[in-house]
Amino acid sequence: MKRGSAVARAAALALALVVSACATVAEKPGPPPEATAPVVAPPVASPPPPAPDPRAALVGRHRERAEALERDGQLRGAQEEWKIALTIDPGDAAAERSLKALDGRIERAVAEKIEAGRAALVRGARAEARRQFLAALALDPFNRAAFQALQNEARDVEFVNHTVRQGDTLQSLAQRYYGDRSRSEVIWETNQLPPNPRLVAGTTLKIPEIPGVPFIHPEARRPAPAVAPPVAVAPSAPRGEPAKEEYTEVNPLLAEAREALDRRDYGEALSDIDKFLAGSPGNRDGLTVKKQALYWQGKTHLAGRRYEESYRSLAQLARLQPDYEDSAALLKQARARAVELHYREGVRLYREEKPAEAITEWRAVLELEPENANARRNIDQAERLLKALEERRKK
Repeated sequence: MKRGSAVARAAALALALVVSACATVAEKPGPPPEATAPVVAPPVASPPPPAPDPRAALVGRHRERAEALERDGQLRGAQEEWKIALTIDPGDAAAERSLKALDGRIERAVAEKIEAGRAALVRGARAEARRQFLAALALDPFNRAAFQALQNEARDVEFVNHTVRQGDTLQSLAQRYYGDRSRSEVIWETNQLPPNPRLVAGTTLKIPEIPGVPFIHPEARRPAPAVAPPVAVAPSAPRGEPAKEEYTEVNPLLAEAREALDRRDYGEALSDIDKFLAGSPGNRDGLTVKKQALYWQGKTHLAGRRYEESYRSLAQLARLQPDYEDSAALLKQARARAVELHYREGVRLYREEKPAEAITEWRAVLELEPENANARRNIDQAERLLKALEERRKK
């Protein structure tokens, strides 16, 4: 019996060990679960940005010119630039507001100048009155009040031409013709001279007649009407042939060019004087008017930041007279500014992957400044890029 009990206990112990081992195996942790990436929703495609308006750059240029001209007081030119901008983009509300504000400013300025002209007429200052009425017409060419005042109340002031001699100054000329050095401002204003001008020998100045102030110089005194001078007969004229009267006639084109110069319409003055010089290439008065018109046109363009136009006018003046006033310094300044603008525009176009347009700008630089090494290198680089793009398209 004892032996059977021992066997039973051994069997029970073995069974317990087996059950314990199974439990241990069951409790052994399994491999960690495989990590899974979080599910991310696909990004929502944003709509493509709107294509740039091709008119924006062109409108921007005219806007800049209009603002610059308005700052410089050239209201008529600014008005034209705003109108061009609106022609390109009629929906530009900002340009429309600017033009409307400028129109009001011009209207007020015209009214002020007409009022100042009438006040000058009351004082007997006809030259001043004419200047004010012309200034009004420069702002508003169709102003009937200013036109009628010029036609009926402030006609052309009489003047004599004076050829500048070495040593002449505005003060000495005022003393010579009026007997009063303080009248030099009248000569300065009539001839639209720059501040503190250096008079160049050989040029011609207008010496205006001041109402109530007679000329004192014998050359400027107008002879009183008397018996008509004897008729001059050509030596070769046969007896009995009517004699030909000798007289000096002012060419209408020359007169019109001077009038255009007086009202600061330099383009018209140059057009008229070129027609006049086509028939009289060496006429000294004509060349004087042309040099004055080119000088003031170049200076006006420079002030309005139209550098290339300024350069062309001043370069033409340099061919006529390189030392005219301060034109050499103005020419250098205009060329430098024009070169800078074309160069920067070329860089901008190249960055926008427009190498052909960039090359055009850099070639404009070389026309103004042939020795510009940077422009030459940039053109070479842009041409290589164009060639590579062309070869890529062929493949």
